[in-house]
Amino acid sequence: MAGIATLVATLAVGVVIGLILKRRDGRMRAVEHAPVTSGDLGADLGERATLVQFSTAFCQPCRATRRILGEVAGMVPGVRHVEIDAESRLDLVRRFDVLRTPTVLVLDAAGNVVKRASGQPRKVDVIAALGLAVDGASHEPSHPSDKV
Repeated sequence: MAGIATLVATLAVGVVIGLILKRRDGRMRAVEHAPVTSGDLGADLGERATLVQFSTAFCQPCRATRRILGEVAGMVPGVRHVEIDAESRLDLVRRFDVLRTPTVLVLDAAGNVVKRASGQPRKVDVIAALGLAVDGASHEPSHPSDKV
């Protein structure tokens, strides 16, 4: 009887963890990092914003993410998509705490990380995050009482 109870408890915990991870998968969230430079990426930043994608060779969702980010970058002038091979750039993987691929960083024109997603993001979420980066909303105070 104790074995069945342990099995049921283990399954319940596994389901809860799986649901939490699925809910977070591909969601854009705000993060804070030191600004990124073209030297860091080994590629020029976009004039208005940059979409940085960490990928690996055998990552199936990376292909779809590459397509999404390429389409979004093509829609907005001055936006660049930079793909980084996570296996060959472990320095950046560590710096940005990349735990899985694809991981996407949305940078504003100054190289500040505006949003981040782990997993394949939805196109609409990338467009919204890009809007923040291009409009400069990432530099706005997050709370009305923070305004000077």
